[in-house]
Amino acid sequence: MTERPRGDDGNGANDRDGAGDGPAGPGGWSWDDPEGALALTAEVLRTPRARLMPRISEVLAGLVPHIALAQLSGICTHTPASASGAEELSARITGAELARLAREVTPGRPWQGEAVLGGRPRPAVAVAAAPPGTDGALLVLVRARTVAGPGRPPAPLPERPLRVLQQLWELLATHSHHRAVDAAPAQAAASRASASARARAIAELGGAHASALSAILAPLRSAALDDATARRTATELAVTALLDLRGAADLDRELSEEPAATAFARLADALRPLLRHSPVRLDLLAPAEGDRSVPADTAHAARAAVRSAVLAMLEQDGLGRLHVRWQFIGNGLRAVVRDDGPGLLGADALAVHRTADRIAALAGALTVDAVPGWGTTVTVDLPLAAPETDGAGPADPLEGLHPRELEVLDQLARGRRNREIAHALHISESTVKFHVANILAKLGVASRGEAAALAHRAGLPSTAHPAAALHAAS
Repeated sequence: MTERPRGDDGNGANDRDGAGDGPAGPGGWSWDDPEGALALTAEVLRTPRARLMPRISEVLAGLVPHIALAQLSGICTHTPASASGAEELSARITGAELARLAREVTPGRPWQGEAVLGGRPRPAVAVAAAPPGTDGALLVLVRARTVAGPGRPPAPLPERPLRVLQQLWELLATHSHHRAVDAAPAQAAASRASASARARAIAELGGAHASALSAILAPLRSAALDDATARRTATELAVTALLDLRGAADLDRELSEEPAATAFARLADALRPLLRHSPVRLDLLAPAEGDRSVPADTAHAARAAVRSAVLAMLEQDGLGRLHVRWQFIGNGLRAVVRDDGPGLLGADALAVHRTADRIAALAGALTVDAVPGWGTTVTVDLPLAAPETDGAGPADPLEGLHPRELEVLDQLARGRRNREIAHALHISESTVKFHVANILAKLGVASRGEAAALAHRAGLPSTAHPAAALHAAS
């Protein structure tokens, strides 16, 4: 069968009235066409993580014109806050600004107006989604001001593109949640390493900034200085900077960790439907230290392991009771699932869910103790902190690169020159040269060719196997 051109009935006419006037996306697809909307959504879902934000921007350009976009997500422990678009703007958008805007946006209800982004008020559109069992996710699109008058905001968007944007973000947030909950072992390990590196960087940066600001405050507060007004103003600015710094650290903890009581409550909510129509009794014992923080990837892994164990145990005959308990053992989290079944459950019963692989990826341990006639006990031990490295550097040679550098390296791996890279990423050639120099220094290589070879060994270019990146939600 010959494929018909998109939006054409073979005689030069559109399949539907007005389709040709709709906003076009990559490949000529239109958001006004249901088939086109699905195709554009698929384009985003198959995009590797390193290119996700630029790809979202690309497919949304025809629906909601914008100059930059950013996200704040409590779902993704890898990069909770990220931005893409105009370099001079996206590089200045902070997580604290996104967090302030997130408090104004209700999940399921698109928002548009003025928001402080990149240090000053800008016209923006925002949508929030909160899949069950998550802290939610926010997507913000920064719009350009009109040419008609300096500082004049653009006209409000009509309702339909806002509804389409909301539904797309609901789908992407739910998809991300499923990927996080059911992450492959390698993804879980990468998430843990990234979260650990980010926490170390924030701690070091926070210490340096706090020391510098404290040193500034001391002479400014000295009575020996005569300019009281200047001293008072500078002191207030320095104190504000310290508070912002602490707020950024608190925000990162909120996005990458969750209280143990909250994590266990989410597990309980997931388990109860499994036994709703079963005679089996479920006993749940939450951790005693409910306020203690648990890394998000550890909580995901513990919930997934318990769920897998419960599903395997429910397949046995003669089961009357299940007991689930979480507790802190030293600097680790222990999850225990015990039944009163026949005691014949083997470790291979959990293999279908790759439970052991997921736990091993986080340097944890899984034991299955089955005693015939007495039941089975499954114990999962997960460390709360990533294991210390031996100082030899990260296993992933690209781990030290930030998202924009990964995008430039991706283009290098395709053999493109600076001008082509600048065009593809919508940045200047001088910015490309700056990123290339940083990439060579961080990778410890002397030429673009060596960097490209290393990138190929690490799996770039990112679209070499696009189908592999489309993760089916469980």
